[in-house]
Amino acid sequence: MREDGEKRRLQQAEGLSDGRSRMCDYSLHSVKSRSAKVGDKLTTRDFGTGTHGFSASEDASVVVCVRPGTELSFAEEVTFSATGLVGWWRKVINHKTAIFRQINKEKIATHHDALEFPDGRIVLLTFLYEGQQATVLQLPAEPKTVSEAEAQRRATYVG
Repeated sequence: MREDGEKRRLQQAEGLSDGRSRMCDYSLHSVKSRSAKVGDKLTTRDFGTGTHGFSASEDASVVVCVRPGTELSFAEEVTFSATGLVGWWRKVINHKTAIFRQINKEKIATHHDALEFPDGRIVLLTFLYEGQQATVLQLPAEPKTVSEAEAQRRATYVG
């Protein structure tokens, strides 16, 4: 009984419901999705919902949800819009690896999905230009405590 309660608290802290991963960034809630796996080939894509995300190599209409702490390797240096508007203030990050993070989790109606680069720079995923390819190198370790699970918890979708 005690084990079941701890497992339930871990699932709540991880943002899991019935063992299934919750949705990606809040504006992708209406798009078909699946969880990322090691070795996945992903492409940045505008899903027409007000945000960019990662699409699956096998089906560009499927969003691939990435857990905080996932390590990614990009095929090229990453380009993004400093303003969030494509074509304006194009910037290049001189790194090809990043760790997926979620930021501003306490804010409800904002983008949370972000990438942290080796130089410490954090860029919202929605600011990345379309068509950039990345490979999932490593998923975060499964949390063993509530505090570890909380660190990996995705921002809650309120809709």
